[in-house]
Order: sequence, then structure tokens, then C-alpha cells
Amino acid sequence: MKLHHIALCVPSINSAVKWYVKHLKASIAYQDETWAMLDIENTSIALVLPSQHPPHIAFEKDDAHKYGELKLHRDGTSSVYVRDPSNNAVEMLKLNK
Repeated sequence: MKLHHIALCVPSINSAVKWYVKHLKASIAYQDETWAMLDIENTSIALVLPSQHPPHIAFEKDDAHKYGELKLHRDGTSSVYVRDPSNNAVEMLKLNK
């Protein structure tokens, strides 16, 4: 298991990307009008619109399917969201190699 990313909800993908690039020297792995994936040193931050995804933490797990039906995403990963005991969203993600 490995931390894959932390997702933050933002009102504007473009302005959030600009801030993280300027202040944290993030590199853009992917960006469109609804979400962005930024690489920062040894981790990634996903910037998402609240209407698209909940704020969450994502773990890479080979057995992600054990947590529920996996949904294929446009970036080639598959995942399912679960809730921890405090109702935080946790994404169990499988890389499709």
C-alpha cells in the first residue's frame, strides 16, 4: 500500500494550479477544466471541483476491489471511495498497468 494523492476541493482549477506551481514548484501531471494532478516532491495533490469529487486521501492498493466495485477513470486508474469511521472519504485505487 502506498499513498497516491490527497485531493483538495477548489472553486477554480486554473487559479489553484497557478498557486501550487508558483508557491510549491509543483509540476502538472494532468490538467483539464474539472481536475488537475500535481506532482510535488514525493507525493501528488489532486485539485478537484466539489461537484466532481469529494475531498479525500487516496491509497494505491493491489486489492482495491475488496472495498467495492472499481470505477475506471480517464487517467487509467480504477478506484472506489469508502468512508472511514469519522466519515472522511478514502479512495482505494488500483493502477491499471
